[in-house]
Amino acid sequence: MATSSDKNENNPALDPDQDSPSDPAHELAQFGAGCFWGVELTFQRVVGVVKTEVGYSQGHTPDPVYKLVCSGSTNHVEVVRIEFDPKVCPYTHLLSVFWGRHDPTTINRQGGDVGAQYRSGIYYYNETQARLAQESKEAKQLELKDKKVVTEILPAKRFYRAEEYHQHLVGPLTGSLRFFFLKALVVNLPRGIMCVLTCGNTEYQLETSILFPGKDELLEKVI
Repeated sequence: MATSSDKNENNPALDPDQDSPSDPAHELAQFGAGCFWGVELTFQRVVGVVKTEVGYSQGHTPDPVYKLVCSGSTNHVEVVRIEFDPKVCPYTHLLSVFWGRHDPTTINRQGGDVGAQYRSGIYYYNETQARLAQESKEAKQLELKDKKVVTEILPAKRFYRAEEYHQHLVGPLTGSLRFFFLKALVVNLPRGIMCVLTCGNTEYQLETSILFPGKDELLEKVI
């Protein structure tokens, strides 16, 4: 009979992330800080960040899809995986951006986004990252005093890249946002109507622009 330990050993979702940066001089980092759309945008703007991509990690189900992750049955986190140049952007700077981007005292929640996939987490690739992450967490706890920091610090597990419609939803070069599978309230807005969309703690004020048949809508003119 297979034991729980045997199942863990044979589960690729529990393996360490074995991917490598495109440049040997670069490093990878992985953070969970709520809805990965806005978190990715925050890190895209950091000088020294070479690449960002969003996905799922820390769960027990191989090859998860968005709908399954949102069901809460897989224990995955919505994460942003970052490739960065440590000579330009030290890991400590990424940690500062991470702490400033979200509320690390709310369990499985960021703003209006509720669920285990929105939990706060730092997922490290080496012992130096682990040490710096723990030191930064302790410093944040001192800053917040009686409010308990619930951020988890764990080794980076296998990264499952999210569906393409989630990648780079906020385009730093185009100044436009693409949202898929929007709620009917947003999808049904006529052209030219101003609306506000909230992703975690990030608020976007937008003008609906181009409506496509189907389940997607391009929202432009970020103010």
